Amino acid sequence: MRGFAITASLLLAGCASAPAEVATAPAAPTAPVEAAKPPVALQYLYGSPEAAVAVRATNARIADYGVGRINQRPKDSVVLAAGATMDTPAFEPCGTKPFAAVFDADETLIWNLGPMRYFAEKGTAFDVKVWDQWEKTGAGKAAAMPGSVEMVNKLRAAGITVIANTNRSAANAKGSEDTLRAAGLGEFKHGETLFLMGDDATGSSKDGRRATIASKYCVIILGGDQLGDFSQQFNVKDLPAAQRMALATSAAATALWDKGWFLFPNPVYGPWEKLGWGDAFPSDKQWEPSQ
Repeated sequence: MRGFAITASLLLAGCASAPAEVATAPAAPTAPVEAAKPPVALQYLYGSPEAAVAVRATNARIADYGVGRINQRPKDSVVLAAGATMDTPAFEPCGTKPFAAVFDADETLIWNLGPMRYFAEKGTAFDVKVWDQWEKTGAGKAAAMPGSVEMVNKLRAAGITVIANTNRSAANAKGSEDTLRAAGLGEFKHGETLFLMGDDATGSSKDGRRATIASKYCVIILGGDQLGDFSQQFNVKDLPAAQRMALATSAAATALWDKGWFLFPNPVYGPWEKLGWGDAFPSDKQWEPSQ
């Protein structure tokens, strides 16, 4: 979650404003105005059966993949080695290390219902101070995503260590531990099974933390809702949209999607928010109805 703003336009789309009062005399009592609906992206992700089915299916695939994968001791993990690229992929070796599955937290293991509703109702963009409070006090207000409890329990029962690698702040480690536990996802311990922004000097990049985890574990699963949950090369500053698409759909990446790398749907926020018309709609596909 941290590092990507929810655009004000998205949030304001769900916020209605009442017309100005024009009468000079006191108005007669009226029925309360129905609250504006949430923005469409929030309706879809947090409230629709379509999203619930898609997320639950992804979690089921992860659990089945993990249980099946440990029966064939892999030579390499699914964490890219230092200096490796999608053009020349290489991975951290497994050796005899114990197995682990590494997940982002926000919109991957849990849905952040509390602040997402707050931002939408207030019609504001992402607020760092509000998010900091959420990290500290959100336990019990975040919901486990559909199927995530069953998924982590199945992986743990198979002997696979479940680790969270998130850009929540290391200063708020206890709050994140409490939030994951209250959501029914079990125990996560900072520095052991919970890695946070501030644990090293690489800022919001998760590559360093992934490397630390891969030095101790044979990571057979990476799960997240953003491409940065798999490699920071997808988040290089000013990377053209077309090049980012090419990296994510390259032969090397395609060989990993649903085969060690698992991506969850998240239409609410992400680096794609800056895409223009030309990025989303190729000029050769432009169409207009006849007059």
